[in-house]
Amino acid sequence: MDRKELEAKVLELVAACYKKDVATLSVDTTFKEDLAGASVQMVALVSEIENELDATVMLADASGCTTVGDLVDLVEEEL
Repeated sequence: MDRKELEAKVLELVAACYKKDVATLSVDTTFKEDLAGASVQMVALVSEIENELDATVMLADASGCTTVGDLVDLVEEEL
């Protein structure tokens, strides 16, 4: 899976977990300001990443990501 495919998949998972339209999201989307999600949504997102991408991502590491792009970087390291 190349970087663009990974970005697209992570954006799709973020959209599903945060109940947003994927077209409104980008790698520059911030979790706190733009998505304003609850921690339970991040838990769901990490679970989905593990299921869909077979990458083990620690919740603490994922929660430390500022943007979707940061999360893509983290997932890419685990693949």
